[in-house]
Amino acid sequence: MASADEIRDAQRAAWGERAVAWEKWSDVITGQLAPVGAAMIAALDLAATRQHLDVASGTGEPGLMIAAQAPGAHVVLTDLSAPMLAVAARRADAAGITDVTTVVASADDLPFDDATFDGVSVRFGLMFFPDLPTATAELVRVLRPGGRLCAAVWVEPDRNPWVTIPADAVAAEIPPPPVDPDAPSMFRCGAPGFVRDLFEDAGLVDVAERDVAVELVTASPDEFWATISEHVAPVVHAMAAADEAARERIRASVLDAVQPYRREDQVAVPGLARVVVGTRRRA
Repeated sequence: MASADEIRDAQRAAWGERAVAWEKWSDVITGQLAPVGAAMIAALDLAATRQHLDVASGTGEPGLMIAAQAPGAHVVLTDLSAPMLAVAARRADAAGITDVTTVVASADDLPFDDATFDGVSVRFGLMFFPDLPTATAELVRVLRPGGRLCAAVWVEPDRNPWVTIPADAVAAEIPPPPVDPDAPSMFRCGAPGFVRDLFEDAGLVDVAERDVAVELVTASPDEFWATISEHVAPVVHAMAAADEAARERIRASVLDAVQPYRREDQVAVPGLARVVVGTRRRA
């Protein structure tokens, strides 16, 4: 497996390349993941929040949602990718959210003092951290005693056809490399109890988890394909590597596979996430 620095460099480049597409499809992506953000907010203690840290924020969620629902709280958004955080800053400006700061930082080396934040959130970032125990310990370090850490991860692939449909279509044309279960990947943290154990090993208590259903809703199969093929990095990279005939076969396969998810004037392809919350033990 590549070194942690090599993994972070590759991730920084990949997310930077995808920032334009994430901004373009922001409404679709935000709509898909809104139930996860709502579940995370319900698990956090916003009434007691004055300083909140959102890690792997990307284009700003759920940090911006937290800022909107916790008046008087200051929210810090961090991510490896400066272009993604630039999108988050534009989204904050457009929404009139002012008490937000963006900081380019790695989750396993946060530039904050111990016990700085009342709450920490990380939505769909945990599974991409090169060293999970180290990163989790760092998230706990910056959390005040009694504060809550809340993370969201994707569960098993067969519960997430919104991404496995295009992934399977790509794999039929371009066989994927062998999977290293310890390497960063989308479903690395999806096994039941995986994140719970990670949190408890880091010293968190009162750890609880719940599954949250989502739907990727688009206006048509063509729009579903455009959304996925422009913002999901593995699909983007595979399409760039394929020849024109293979790209068309992949597209046709995806359009056919999403037909069962059509309803009236929409396509709604389901997925399932897991939200896990734990509390830093009081001294």
